[in-house]
Amino acid sequence: MDALLRRWVLWAGGGEAVGFAVPALAGAAVGAVRPGLLLPALVVAGAGEGAVLGWAQSRVLRRVGVDPARWTALTSAAAAVAWLLGMGWFGSDRLRGSAPVPLLVAGSVLVGAVVLLSIGTAQAGELRRVVGRPRPWVVANVLAWGAGLTVFGLVTTPLWQPGQAGGVVLAIGLLGGVLMAGTMALVTGAALVRLLRSPVPTGSDEGHPR
Repeated sequence: MDALLRRWVLWAGGGEAVGFAVPALAGAAVGAVRPGLLLPALVVAGAGEGAVLGWAQSRVLRRVGVDPARWTALTSAAAAVAWLLGMGWFGSDRLRGSAPVPLLVAGSVLVGAVVLLSIGTAQAGELRRVVGRPRPWVVANVLAWGAGLTVFGLVTTPLWQPGQAGGVVLAIGLLGGVLMAGTMALVTGAALVRLLRSPVPTGSDEGHPR
């Protein structure tokens, strides 16, 4: 495995696996005692997840000129937005249950698209300083998070069963989170290697990373 890809998978995959535990634990704790506060708790915890992920990714990207603090802040903010929209829409049976089918479909597609675009788009603002053309990074993140969430669903859905103890539910979710993190890291890592090693387009003001 390429050295850059290996470092990225270890840092980004590990960071997301650890970061995902923050909203997973917050959801389990708050949902059991104050369900009405679940959404704001998950948004705050999602910001924490994004901060851990962004910090872990920046351990690799700082070597090519990315500002770690800015990258971490952008990733944290984007993750909070993703959790707000994702749980606000997909986690609200009352909201979706009252919507006509066409609106339900359109809303789900729109929210899903924004969620998948959120992190890559936010990070592109910082990555542009390094590569000059971050659009492939946005596309890679859409594919990576889409694949990761698919893996998460395929693993956790058959394992979660009614009546399970809270600890079992949490453990299954964490297992799914680890597999999601690994999937995301592999896809984004492959894209990152190609992006950093491809020629900078003619006319770009950005130099190739050292």
